[in-house]
Amino acid sequence: MAATRERILDAALEIADPRVPLATIADRAGVSQRTVLRHFGSRGGLFIAAMEAGDARIRAERFSIPAGDLEAAVTNLVDHYERQGDQVVTRLAQEGQDQRVDRVLDSGRRLHRLWVEEKLGPLLEGCDVRTRRRRLAQLVAACDVYTWKLLRRDCGLSRSETEKAIAELVRGLTTEGDGR
Repeated sequence: MAATRERILDAALEIADPRVPLATIADRAGVSQRTVLRHFGSRGGLFIAAMEAGDARIRAERFSIPAGDLEAAVTNLVDHYERQGDQVVTRLAQEGQDQRVDRVLDSGRRLHRLWVEEKLGPLLEGCDVRTRRRRLAQLVAACDVYTWKLLRRDCGLSRSETEKAIAELVRGLTTEGDGR
């Protein structure tokens, strides 16, 4: 039963669109629509469960690195965007069209800010409060999915060049790069 639930959640997360019919998700998971409803009650219930599962998976993946390790942070970030970045950009294009999508995006933004503060914040030692606040905002932007998209997709940089570019941006903002 748990494996079936996971397959359904995987299918819902892969499709990542609350407007997709349950039948499509059920087909992708290899189960009947009735099975989806038995596990989640409704399409809304499935979407909420998928959102929670997605957040938990992202937290486990993104927060597994040590705080203050710039190279590990950039590798972790690019790993995540290589797997999920295109889907996130697509979801961002849907912003304002569906409240459920907006909730997912808001949750993702909060998670991203928290990750930047926890994992890169230690690299801002010695900054005064105002500078630290500004630098954290800049780090959020430097590590944003759109930065990855611009470098990787629009400019055609390789994965390693993208990692290097993001690391250079981050280093320039932190005490590691003497960016006080």
